[in-house]
Amino acid sequence: MGSGRRVVVVGMGIRSPVGNSLKEFVESLREGRSGIRKMSEWENIRRLRTKVAGICNIEGEEKGIPRNCRRSMGRVSVLAALSAIDAVRQSGLREDAIASPDCGISYGSTAGSTIEQVELIGRFILNSDLTGALASSYLRCMSHTCAGNLSTLFHLQGPFIASCTACVSGSQGIGFGYEAIRSGKAEIMITGGAEEMHFLHAAVFDLMLATSSRYNDDPSKTPRPFDAERDGLVVAEGAGTLVLEEYEHAKRRGAPILAEVEGFWTNGSGVHLTDSDAPSIERCMRSALGDARRSPEEIQHVNAHATATANGDEAEAVAIHRVYGSHVSVTAIKGYTGHTLGASGAIEAVATILMMREGFLAPTLNLERPDPHLPPLNHVIGDPVDKRFTVAVNNNFAFGGINTSLILSQV
Repeated sequence: MGSGRRVVVVGMGIRSPVGNSLKEFVESLREGRSGIRKMSEWENIRRLRTKVAGICNIEGEEKGIPRNCRRSMGRVSVLAALSAIDAVRQSGLREDAIASPDCGISYGSTAGSTIEQVELIGRFILNSDLTGALASSYLRCMSHTCAGNLSTLFHLQGPFIASCTACVSGSQGIGFGYEAIRSGKAEIMITGGAEEMHFLHAAVFDLMLATSSRYNDDPSKTPRPFDAERDGLVVAEGAGTLVLEEYEHAKRRGAPILAEVEGFWTNGSGVHLTDSDAPSIERCMRSALGDARRSPEEIQHVNAHATATANGDEAEAVAIHRVYGSHVSVTAIKGYTGHTLGASGAIEAVATILMMREGFLAPTLNLERPDPHLPPLNHVIGDPVDKRFTVAVNNNFAFGGINTSLILSQV
Protein backbone atom coordinates (compact mmCIF):
# COMPACT_ATOMS: atom_id res chain seq x y z
CA MET A 1 0.00 0.00 0.00
CA GLY A 2 1.04 3.61 -0.42
CA SER A 3 3.11 5.63 -2.85
CA GLY A 4 5.21 2.67 -4.06
CA ARG A 5 2.26 1.15 -5.91
CA ARG A 6 2.56 1.15 -9.70
CA VAL A 7 -0.37 2.01 -11.95
CA VAL A 8 -0.89 0.52 -15.41
CA VAL A 9 -3.34 0.92 -18.28
CA VAL A 10 -5.21 -2.30 -19.03
CA GLY A 11 -7.97 -1.09 -21.34
CA MET A 12 -8.69 1.82 -23.70
CA GLY A 13 -11.67 3.00 -25.70
CA ILE A 14 -12.26 5.97 -27.95
CA ARG A 15 -14.89 7.93 -29.86
CA SER A 16 -13.42 10.66 -32.03
CA PRO A 17 -13.93 12.57 -35.29
CA VAL A 18 -11.29 10.30 -36.88
CA GLY A 19 -12.31 6.93 -35.49
CA ASN A 20 -14.48 5.02 -33.04
CA SER A 21 -12.02 2.18 -32.44
CA LEU A 22 -8.35 2.01 -31.54
CA LYS A 23 -7.61 0.43 -34.94
CA GLU A 24 -9.42 3.12 -36.90
CA PHE A 25 -7.86 5.87 -34.79
CA VAL A 26 -4.31 4.59 -35.41
CA GLU A 27 -5.00 4.31 -39.13
CA SER A 28 -6.14 7.95 -39.18
CA LEU A 29 -2.93 9.06 -37.47
CA ARG A 30 -0.81 7.05 -39.91
CA GLU A 31 -2.71 8.21 -43.01
CA GLY A 32 -3.17 11.88 -42.07
CA ARG A 33 -6.97 11.88 -42.02
CA SER A 34 -8.66 15.06 -40.89
CA GLY A 35 -11.90 14.83 -38.89
CA ILE A 36 -12.83 18.49 -39.41
CA ARG A 37 -15.84 19.41 -41.52
CA LYS A 38 -17.76 22.51 -42.51
CA MET A 39 -20.78 23.13 -40.27
CA SER A 40 -23.47 24.24 -42.71
CA GLU A 41 -25.94 24.21 -39.81
CA TRP A 42 -24.06 27.16 -38.31
CA GLU A 43 -24.44 29.40 -41.36
CA ASN A 44 -27.40 31.31 -39.91
CA ILE A 45 -25.82 32.04 -36.53
CA ARG A 46 -25.10 35.74 -36.68
CA ARG A 47 -21.59 36.96 -35.83
CA LEU A 48 -20.21 33.44 -35.39
CA ARG A 49 -16.89 33.60 -37.25
CA THR A 50 -15.89 29.94 -37.21
CA LYS A 51 -17.87 27.48 -39.33
CA VAL A 52 -15.86 24.28 -38.84
CA ALA A 53 -15.85 21.54 -36.20
CA GLY A 54 -14.99 17.91 -35.48
CA ILE A 55 -18.00 15.59 -35.17
CA CYS A 56 -18.22 11.92 -34.14
CA ASN A 57 -20.36 9.52 -36.15
CA ILE A 58 -22.02 7.26 -33.57
CA GLU A 59 -25.35 6.76 -35.32
CA GLY A 60 -27.00 3.60 -34.04
CA GLU A 61 -24.21 2.82 -31.55
CA GLU A 62 -26.16 4.02 -28.53
CA LYS A 63 -28.22 0.81 -28.72
CA GLY A 64 -25.17 -0.91 -27.25
CA ILE A 65 -25.92 0.85 -23.96
CA PRO A 66 -28.69 -0.71 -21.82
CA ARG A 67 -31.94 1.19 -22.36
CA ASN A 68 -32.55 1.80 -18.66
CA CYS A 69 -29.16 3.56 -18.48
CA ARG A 70 -29.66 5.63 -21.64
CA ARG A 71 -32.64 7.45 -20.13
CA SER A 72 -30.34 9.58 -17.96
CA MET A 73 -27.71 10.15 -20.65
CA GLY A 74 -27.21 13.15 -22.90
CA ARG A 75 -24.90 12.85 -25.91
CA VAL A 76 -21.78 13.50 -23.80
CA SER A 77 -22.57 10.55 -21.52
CA VAL A 78 -23.35 8.34 -24.51
CA LEU A 79 -19.92 9.12 -25.99
CA ALA A 80 -18.31 8.40 -22.61
CA ALA A 81 -20.24 5.15 -22.16
CA LEU A 82 -19.42 3.81 -25.63
CA SER A 83 -15.70 4.40 -25.12
CA ALA A 84 -15.83 3.00 -21.58
CA ILE A 85 -17.62 -0.19 -22.64
CA ASP A 86 -14.83 -0.82 -25.17
CA ALA A 87 -12.12 -0.08 -22.59
CA VAL A 88 -13.62 -2.37 -19.94
CA ARG A 89 -14.05 -5.13 -22.52
CA GLN A 90 -10.38 -4.86 -23.52
CA SER A 91 -9.28 -4.95 -19.88
CA GLY A 92 -10.71 -8.43 -19.42
CA LEU A 93 -11.98 -7.52 -15.95
CA ARG A 94 -14.87 -9.61 -14.64
CA GLU A 95 -18.16 -7.91 -13.82
CA ASP A 96 -17.79 -8.65 -10.12
CA ALA A 97 -14.32 -7.03 -10.07
CA ILE A 98 -15.72 -3.88 -11.67
CA ALA A 99 -18.86 -3.77 -9.51
CA SER A 100 -16.96 -3.71 -6.25
CA PRO A 101 -15.53 -1.23 -3.70
CA ASP A 102 -12.11 -1.84 -5.28
CA CYS A 103 -13.14 -0.13 -8.53
CA GLY A 104 -13.96 3.56 -8.87
CA ILE A 105 -14.54 6.30 -11.42
CA SER A 106 -12.51 9.42 -12.24
CA TYR A 107 -14.02 11.10 -15.28
CA GLY A 108 -14.62 14.59 -16.58
CA SER A 109 -16.28 16.88 -19.09
CA THR A 110 -16.47 20.64 -19.42
CA ALA A 111 -20.10 21.20 -18.49
CA GLY A 112 -22.26 18.11 -18.80
CA SER A 113 -24.62 18.01 -21.78
CA THR A 114 -24.95 21.49 -23.26
CA ILE A 115 -27.66 20.23 -25.62
CA GLU A 116 -29.79 19.19 -22.64
CA GLN A 117 -28.99 22.40 -20.71
CA VAL A 118 -30.17 24.56 -23.61
CA GLU A 119 -33.33 22.48 -23.99
CA LEU A 120 -34.23 22.75 -20.30
CA ILE A 121 -33.30 26.41 -19.87
CA GLY A 122 -35.02 27.33 -23.12
CA ARG A 123 -38.29 25.84 -21.93
CA PHE A 124 -38.14 27.57 -18.58
CA ILE A 125 -36.54 30.94 -19.27
CA LEU A 126 -37.91 31.71 -22.72
CA ASN A 127 -41.35 30.13 -22.38
CA SER A 128 -41.88 29.98 -18.59
CA ASP A 129 -43.15 26.48 -19.30
CA LEU A 130 -41.91 23.07 -18.22
CA THR A 131 -44.50 21.18 -20.27
CA GLY A 132 -42.79 18.17 -21.81
CA ALA A 133 -39.61 18.56 -19.74
CA LEU A 134 -38.22 15.19 -18.67
CA ALA A 135 -37.67 14.17 -15.06
CA SER A 136 -34.19 13.04 -16.17
CA SER A 137 -33.29 16.45 -17.65
CA TYR A 138 -30.96 17.45 -14.82
CA LEU A 139 -29.28 14.03 -14.78
CA ARG A 140 -28.36 14.53 -18.45
CA CYS A 141 -26.92 18.01 -18.04
CA MET A 142 -25.39 18.03 -14.54
CA SER A 143 -21.66 18.79 -14.51
CA HIS A 144 -20.78 15.28 -13.30
CA THR A 145 -23.15 13.49 -15.68
CA CYS A 146 -20.39 11.37 -17.28
CA ALA A 147 -18.95 10.13 -13.99
CA GLY A 148 -22.43 9.57 -12.55
CA ASN A 149 -23.78 7.67 -15.52
CA LEU A 150 -20.67 5.51 -15.86
CA SER A 151 -20.79 4.73 -12.15
CA THR A 152 -24.37 3.49 -12.54
CA LEU A 153 -23.70 1.69 -15.83
CA PHE A 154 -20.91 -0.41 -14.30
CA HIS A 155 -22.29 -0.53 -10.72
CA LEU A 156 -19.10 1.03 -9.35
CA GLN A 157 -18.71 1.25 -5.58
CA GLY A 158 -15.19 2.65 -5.21
CA PRO A 159 -13.89 6.26 -5.24
CA PHE A 160 -15.98 8.75 -7.23
CA ILE A 161 -14.16 11.71 -8.79
CA ALA A 162 -15.64 14.12 -11.34
CA SER A 163 -13.26 16.61 -12.93
CA CYS A 164 -15.17 19.50 -14.53
CA THR A 165 -12.15 21.62 -15.42
CA ALA A 166 -12.65 22.51 -19.09
CA CYS A 167 -9.84 21.25 -21.32
CA VAL A 168 -7.95 19.36 -18.60
CA SER A 169 -11.03 17.42 -17.46
CA GLY A 170 -9.85 14.25 -19.22
CA SER A 171 -6.21 14.49 -18.16
CA GLN A 172 -7.19 15.23 -14.56
CA GLY A 173 -9.59 12.29 -14.79
CA ILE A 174 -6.64 10.02 -15.60
CA GLY A 175 -4.31 11.74 -13.13
CA PHE A 176 -6.69 11.62 -10.17
CA GLY A 177 -7.48 7.97 -10.96
CA TYR A 178 -3.76 7.22 -10.97
CA GLU A 179 -3.39 8.93 -7.58
CA ALA A 180 -6.32 6.95 -6.13
CA ILE A 181 -4.67 3.64 -7.05
CA ARG A 182 -1.16 4.68 -6.10
CA SER A 183 -2.32 5.78 -2.66
CA GLY A 184 -4.15 2.49 -2.05
CA LYS A 185 -7.71 3.85 -2.20
CA ALA A 186 -8.60 1.63 -5.17
CA GLU A 187 -7.27 -1.27 -7.23
CA ILE A 188 -9.04 -0.29 -10.45
CA MET A 189 -10.24 3.07 -11.80
CA ILE A 190 -12.22 3.87 -14.93
CA THR A 191 -10.82 7.20 -16.10
CA GLY A 192 -11.00 9.74 -18.91
CA GLY A 193 -13.12 12.51 -20.33
CA ALA A 194 -15.79 13.32 -22.89
CA GLU A 195 -17.37 16.25 -24.72
CA GLU A 196 -20.33 16.72 -27.03
CA MET A 197 -20.68 19.28 -29.82
CA HIS A 198 -22.81 22.40 -29.50
CA PHE A 199 -22.34 25.71 -31.28
CA LEU A 200 -22.13 27.44 -27.89
CA HIS A 201 -18.76 25.75 -27.36
CA ALA A 202 -17.53 27.42 -30.54
CA ALA A 203 -19.16 30.71 -29.52
CA VAL A 204 -17.25 30.84 -26.21
CA PHE A 205 -13.92 30.83 -28.03
CA ASP A 206 -15.23 32.84 -30.98
CA LEU A 207 -16.07 35.78 -28.72
CA MET A 208 -12.44 35.75 -27.57
CA LEU A 209 -11.23 35.70 -31.21
CA ALA A 210 -9.58 32.34 -30.51
CA THR A 211 -11.28 30.21 -33.19
CA SER A 212 -10.14 29.37 -36.70
CA SER A 213 -12.13 31.15 -39.42
CA ARG A 214 -9.67 31.57 -42.31
CA TYR A 215 -10.18 27.97 -43.45
CA ASN A 216 -13.98 27.74 -43.24
CA ASP A 217 -14.13 26.66 -46.90
CA ASP A 218 -11.16 24.30 -46.59
CA PRO A 219 -11.76 22.56 -43.24
CA SER A 220 -9.09 19.86 -43.55
CA LYS A 221 -6.42 22.60 -43.47
CA THR A 222 -7.23 23.64 -39.90
CA PRO A 223 -6.34 23.71 -37.04
CA ARG A 224 -2.61 24.26 -37.59
CA PRO A 225 -0.71 23.66 -34.32
CA PHE A 226 2.59 25.57 -34.07
CA ASP A 227 2.31 26.64 -37.73
CA ALA A 228 3.14 30.15 -38.90
CA GLU A 229 -0.30 30.32 -40.56
CA ARG A 230 -2.32 29.09 -37.59
CA ASP A 231 -5.42 31.18 -36.88
CA GLY A 232 -7.09 29.53 -33.89
CA LEU A 233 -8.68 26.39 -32.54
CA VAL A 234 -11.42 24.20 -33.97
CA VAL A 235 -13.95 22.83 -31.47
CA ALA A 236 -14.75 19.13 -31.56
CA GLU A 237 -16.37 16.30 -29.62
CA GLY A 238 -15.33 12.86 -28.49
CA ALA A 239 -14.48 10.60 -25.57
CA GLY A 240 -11.48 8.68 -24.34
CA THR A 241 -11.48 6.08 -21.55
CA LEU A 242 -8.52 4.39 -19.88
CA VAL A 243 -8.99 1.58 -17.38
CA LEU A 244 -6.21 1.82 -14.78
CA GLU A 245 -5.18 -0.99 -12.44
CA GLU A 246 -2.57 -1.56 -9.75
CA TYR A 247 0.34 -3.34 -11.42
CA GLU A 248 0.58 -6.44 -9.19
CA HIS A 249 -3.22 -6.81 -9.24
CA ALA A 250 -3.15 -6.71 -13.05
CA LYS A 251 -0.18 -9.09 -13.29
CA ARG A 252 -1.83 -11.71 -11.08
CA ARG A 253 -4.81 -12.01 -13.41
CA GLY A 254 -2.72 -11.92 -16.62
CA ALA A 255 -4.15 -8.58 -17.76
CA PRO A 256 -3.13 -6.99 -21.08
CA ILE A 257 -0.80 -4.23 -19.84
CA LEU A 258 -0.82 -1.45 -22.46
CA ALA A 259 1.26 1.18 -20.66
CA GLU A 260 2.19 2.55 -17.25
CA VAL A 261 1.21 5.90 -15.77
CA GLU A 262 4.45 6.86 -14.05
CA GLY A 263 3.72 10.42 -13.01
CA PHE A 264 1.16 13.21 -12.94
CA TRP A 265 1.01 16.83 -11.91
CA THR A 266 -1.56 19.58 -12.07
CA ASN A 267 -1.16 23.19 -11.02
CA GLY A 268 -2.58 26.67 -11.50
CA SER A 269 -0.80 29.61 -13.06
CA GLY A 270 -2.30 32.20 -10.72
CA VAL A 271 -1.76 34.69 -13.55
CA HIS A 272 -4.64 34.84 -16.03
CA LEU A 273 -7.97 33.07 -16.58
CA THR A 274 -7.50 32.51 -20.31
CA ASP A 275 -3.88 33.11 -21.35
CA SER A 276 -1.49 30.18 -21.06
CA ASP A 277 1.54 30.88 -18.90
CA ALA A 278 4.96 29.44 -19.78
CA PRO A 279 6.49 29.52 -16.26
CA SER A 280 3.61 27.58 -14.68
CA ILE A 281 3.56 25.08 -17.58
CA GLU A 282 7.28 24.56 -17.04
CA ARG A 283 6.72 24.01 -13.29
CA CYS A 284 3.96 21.51 -14.03
CA MET A 285 6.13 19.47 -16.40
CA ARG A 286 9.08 19.47 -14.00
CA SER A 287 6.83 18.41 -11.11
CA ALA A 288 5.37 15.54 -13.18
CA LEU A 289 8.93 14.42 -13.90
CA GLY A 290 9.65 14.54 -10.18
CA ASP A 291 6.55 12.49 -9.45
CA ALA A 292 7.76 9.87 -11.94
CA ARG A 293 11.36 10.12 -10.71
CA ARG A 294 12.46 10.81 -14.25
CA SER A 295 14.95 13.31 -15.66
CA PRO A 296 14.17 15.42 -18.76
CA GLU A 297 16.85 13.47 -20.66
CA GLU A 298 14.84 10.25 -20.24
CA ILE A 299 11.77 11.60 -22.04
CA GLN A 300 11.65 10.55 -25.70
CA HIS A 301 8.45 12.21 -26.91
CA VAL A 302 6.08 15.04 -25.99
CA ASN A 303 2.43 15.00 -27.03
CA ALA A 304 1.62 18.70 -26.91
CA HIS A 305 -1.70 20.34 -26.07
CA ALA A 306 -1.16 22.83 -28.94
CA THR A 307 -4.59 24.29 -29.69
CA ALA A 308 -3.27 26.37 -32.65
CA THR A 309 -3.98 29.66 -30.89
CA ALA A 310 -1.29 32.34 -31.02
CA ASN A 311 -0.69 32.71 -27.28
CA GLY A 312 -1.34 29.10 -26.27
CA ASP A 313 1.13 27.55 -28.70
CA GLU A 314 3.75 30.16 -27.85
CA ALA A 315 3.57 29.59 -24.08
CA GLU A 316 3.72 25.82 -24.48
CA ALA A 317 6.61 25.95 -26.98
CA VAL A 318 8.60 28.16 -24.60
CA ALA A 319 7.95 25.79 -21.68
CA ILE A 320 8.76 22.62 -23.65
CA HIS A 321 12.00 24.20 -24.89
CA ARG A 322 13.02 25.20 -21.35
CA VAL A 323 12.47 21.69 -20.00
CA TYR A 324 13.39 19.45 -22.96
CA GLY A 325 15.35 21.66 -25.34
CA SER A 326 15.20 20.82 -29.04
CA HIS A 327 16.05 17.12 -28.94
CA VAL A 328 12.76 15.49 -27.89
CA SER A 329 10.23 14.82 -30.66
CA VAL A 330 6.95 16.77 -30.44
CA THR A 331 3.53 15.89 -31.90
CA ALA A 332 0.15 17.60 -31.53
CA ILE A 333 -2.89 15.65 -32.71
CA LYS A 334 -5.51 18.42 -32.74
CA GLY A 335 -4.89 18.83 -36.48
CA TYR A 336 -6.64 15.45 -36.84
CA THR A 337 -9.39 15.67 -34.23
CA GLY A 338 -9.85 19.36 -33.49
CA HIS A 339 -9.98 20.47 -29.87
CA THR A 340 -12.19 17.96 -28.06
CA LEU A 341 -12.16 20.15 -24.92
CA GLY A 342 -12.90 18.00 -21.85
CA ALA A 343 -12.05 14.84 -23.81
CA SER A 344 -8.75 16.09 -25.22
CA GLY A 345 -6.47 14.89 -22.41
CA ALA A 346 -7.88 11.37 -22.54
CA ILE A 347 -7.97 11.10 -26.34
CA GLU A 348 -4.41 12.41 -26.57
CA ALA A 349 -3.22 9.99 -23.88
CA VAL A 350 -4.74 7.16 -25.92
CA ALA A 351 -2.92 8.50 -29.01
CA THR A 352 0.40 8.64 -27.13
CA ILE A 353 0.04 5.06 -25.87
CA LEU A 354 -0.98 3.75 -29.30
CA MET A 355 2.02 5.40 -30.99
CA MET A 356 4.31 4.00 -28.28
CA ARG A 357 2.94 0.50 -28.75
CA GLU A 358 2.89 0.66 -32.56
CA GLY A 359 6.39 2.15 -32.78
CA PHE A 360 5.73 5.31 -34.77
CA LEU A 361 5.34 9.06 -34.37
CA ALA A 362 2.40 10.71 -36.08
CA PRO A 363 3.20 14.06 -37.68
CA THR A 364 1.41 17.19 -36.52
CA LEU A 365 -1.24 17.47 -39.23
CA ASN A 366 -1.28 20.86 -41.03
CA LEU A 367 2.08 21.88 -39.57
CA GLU A 368 3.92 22.94 -42.72
CA ARG A 369 6.11 25.84 -41.60
CA PRO A 370 6.81 26.10 -37.86
CA ASP A 371 6.31 29.62 -36.56
CA PRO A 372 9.81 31.18 -36.67
CA HIS A 373 8.92 33.38 -33.69
CA LEU A 374 8.60 30.31 -31.42
CA PRO A 375 11.50 28.44 -29.83
CA PRO A 376 12.83 25.65 -32.10
CA LEU A 377 11.26 22.29 -31.25
CA ASN A 378 11.83 18.87 -32.82
CA HIS A 379 8.45 18.78 -34.58
CA VAL A 380 7.30 15.68 -36.45
CA ILE A 381 6.32 17.07 -39.87
CA GLY A 382 5.15 15.48 -43.10
CA ASP A 383 5.01 11.68 -42.90
CA PRO A 384 4.84 9.35 -39.90
CA VAL A 385 8.22 8.42 -38.47
CA ASP A 386 9.02 4.85 -37.48
CA LYS A 387 10.44 5.16 -33.99
CA ARG A 388 10.38 2.93 -30.94
CA PHE A 389 10.01 5.00 -27.79
CA THR A 390 9.22 3.94 -24.25
CA VAL A 391 8.69 7.12 -22.19
CA ALA A 392 6.49 10.05 -23.18
CA VAL A 393 4.80 13.16 -21.81
CA ASN A 394 1.22 14.20 -22.45
CA ASN A 395 0.40 17.88 -21.71
CA ASN A 396 -2.94 19.68 -21.42
CA PHE A 397 -4.02 23.17 -20.32
CA ALA A 398 -7.34 24.90 -19.63
CA PHE A 399 -9.13 28.12 -18.83
CA GLY A 400 -8.64 29.05 -15.22
CA GLY A 401 -4.88 28.83 -15.63
CA ILE A 402 -4.91 25.04 -15.11
CA ASN A 403 -2.04 22.85 -16.33
CA THR A 404 -1.59 19.07 -16.40
CA SER A 405 1.28 16.80 -17.39
CA LEU A 406 1.20 12.99 -17.50
CA ILE A 407 4.25 10.72 -17.78
CA LEU A 408 3.42 7.54 -19.69
CA SER A 409 5.72 4.60 -20.39
CA GLN A 410 5.89 1.17 -21.99
CA VAL A 411 6.09 -1.62 -19.39
